[in-house]
Amino acid sequence: MRRIKNVFWLIGKEFRTLWREAILLLLVIYSFGPSMYVESSGAGGPLNNAVVTFVDEDRSTLSRALQNALLPPRYLPPKEAGADQIDRMMDWGETTFVVVIPAGFEADVRAGRTPSLQLNIDATKTMAAAVGTGYLTATFNEEINRFATGEDLAPVSPLDLVLRRSFNPAGETAWLRSVSSLLNQLSILTIVLTGAALIREREHGTIEHLMVMPLSAIEIAMAKIIANGLVIFVAFTFALFVMVEGFMDVPFAGSEGLLLLGTAVYLFAAASIGVLLGIVARSMAQFALLLILTITPIMILSGGMTPIESQPAWLQPITWLLPSRHFMEFAVAIAFRGADFSIVWLEFLWTFLLGAAFLFVSLILFRRSVSGG
Repeated sequence: MRRIKNVFWLIGKEFRTLWREAILLLLVIYSFGPSMYVESSGAGGPLNNAVVTFVDEDRSTLSRALQNALLPPRYLPPKEAGADQIDRMMDWGETTFVVVIPAGFEADVRAGRTPSLQLNIDATKTMAAAVGTGYLTATFNEEINRFATGEDLAPVSPLDLVLRRSFNPAGETAWLRSVSSLLNQLSILTIVLTGAALIREREHGTIEHLMVMPLSAIEIAMAKIIANGLVIFVAFTFALFVMVEGFMDVPFAGSEGLLLLGTAVYLFAAASIGVLLGIVARSMAQFALLLILTITPIMILSGGMTPIESQPAWLQPITWLLPSRHFMEFAVAIAFRGADFSIVWLEFLWTFLLGAAFLFVSLILFRRSVSGG
């Protein structure tokens, strides 16, 4: 009972400290509000608002039809330029694609010949260049075939492929981005708040005061985990119901309560990592450097940016040691596949065990850190 009272007293102390740190609270509000909305909804498809410029030397009906075939949101309204302007526009990044239509292009099509179009690409925009080339080729071929035959012809394929998209019928990238963004904000803010709380205690000299009191290392660590985790949990709940399901209108197939339970488990794991970093770092500057080394793999290797299966084979087993991977797997399963606890319990368990392991290492280093500080 005395240990529980001590933890609650320390939690109250953490809340009072956080309340005086207005900048940290504003950071939490911004991260789970406007920042998350921009990160999720601002992610377009593989080609979005591409800039295409035409050098039209033919000035024919077909050349104008090719320009009119490029429609938003995939393309911005096409521009026109002279041949002498191509190099300048490409050098200054004013356009991604330049299509040169030679004189006599329409006449060659009418005569049944196979004319050529020149497509200049700014390959520094790697994704748009790779995907856009395929889209432009398909669009131009379709428009030229329509002009040559006078009718819409569907390409004949020997295979009739019937697609049925499960869980995301429209292929909305914002759905997965929203869950990935929630994970990123959870990871960054939880680790930052808990680690910074320990660093602040050391820099202010109050950590020694705590150690001479009848308090154990586990009580101090749990108080920081619970207090900072609770703040992030409230912000996450707001983001889930208001930002994700409200503003972004992302449908939720499973139980929000089950996802909140899993989030609480992940907060324990992330906060334990924050405590560990706060103990290892001797100053706020060292803590910031450790954050860079820790947060980057947590976000990149979680499966939110690239699927685990697409990562190098030697790296995939290592991702099992990251709580973020397990959070991403059970969050996606609950949110979009409607998974229940019987399906995701193993991911819950992995997340908890990893958090307990990080906390165990933190407690081992805690006394040694204080005595050496």
